[in-house]
Amino acid sequence: MAKKAVASLQTGSKRLTKAVKMVKSPKTGAYIFVETIMDPTKLDEFFKN
Repeated sequence: MAKKAVASLQTGSKRLTKAVKMVKSPKTGAYIFVETIMDPTKLDEFFKN
């Protein structure tokens, strides 16, 4: 299950988005949070993986 906590960030003229998703670790089985700052058009690809 993906946690879509999206915060709008602006740096200069480029618009960026912070995305956070919850991923289950294959070793321990515990959940970890993966955070990235990316272009808003690539969010769907990030959450599908």
